[in-house]
Amino acid sequence: MRTIEIDGLRTSRIGLGTWQFGSREWGYGDTYARKTAPALIRRALELGITMIDTAEMYGFGRSERIIGETLAGLPEPELAGLTVATKFMPIAPAERIVARQALGSLGRLQAESLDLYYAHWPNPFVSPRRVMQSLRPLLAEGLVRRVAVSNYSVAQWRDAERALRAPVIANQVRFSLASPAPAHDLVRYAAENDRLVVAYSPLAQGLMNVERDWAQVRGFRRTMRSARRMTGFEALAAAVREIAAAHDAAPTQVALAWVLAHPNTIAIPGARTIEQLESNAAAADLVLSDDEVARLSAEAHAFAGGR
Repeated sequence: MRTIEIDGLRTSRIGLGTWQFGSREWGYGDTYARKTAPALIRRALELGITMIDTAEMYGFGRSERIIGETLAGLPEPELAGLTVATKFMPIAPAERIVARQALGSLGRLQAESLDLYYAHWPNPFVSPRRVMQSLRPLLAEGLVRRVAVSNYSVAQWRDAERALRAPVIANQVRFSLASPAPAHDLVRYAAENDRLVVAYSPLAQGLMNVERDWAQVRGFRRTMRSARRMTGFEALAAAVREIAAAHDAAPTQVALAWVLAHPNTIAIPGARTIEQLESNAAAADLVLSDDEVARLSAEAHAFAGGR
């Protein structure tokens, strides 16, 4: 498993996203939450994954609870080097309120401190500076080890860092072959400033599984296949298939490898099964040629521009 180190944070290039843990919209059911999700966490650690990503809003805290309960049952050596990242929604970013949110996450995760704490979305009514000011006491007290943001523009990221008076080490954004825009600005900013772009939905919520039988897909992900959204997708899918065949790899692995071909970037795909998790983890070691990356980038931007 390839790793990356940014400002003292060392993490695997592929992490485990846990939006689906306990969240009803995925339709995975209670058995997934009780049995499969803990098994995924344990297998992720065995595979060398050292980034687990969650949020207070995932399953209304259930995702954090599943992670906390699972990790609490593991021996300390298995947790060495692990980063558990979570997020708070800055609806009312006053110091006391954010402290209460952080303490809630700490309790559900059964942790003494939060390894990486994200402001989940920009608040349109409150500046990034005010949000970061509310986090400064948590950093000073050691309840939060590192601060990050999610879905911030470059300008907002820069403002947040100035206000925090400490590194805002990462920006978690939607980044995939279906949503390639962060490559233009956020990735460049991260590479120039020793920061990290964390790609969520790096498989576009399953869209990049180009061999999928979408007739069998249920729930909100079916909207990914609307006729309007799919205009021009076949050229991108064909490129993914051809490159996958050349590497004897799965199309989803090629899609993840394209994300990781960008500097200062990691990906945090979710997984429904152990097999899917193992396939995702293996993508960390798939290296595409410059020509393959260029071809995929061209098709990705053509697809995204046509939607």
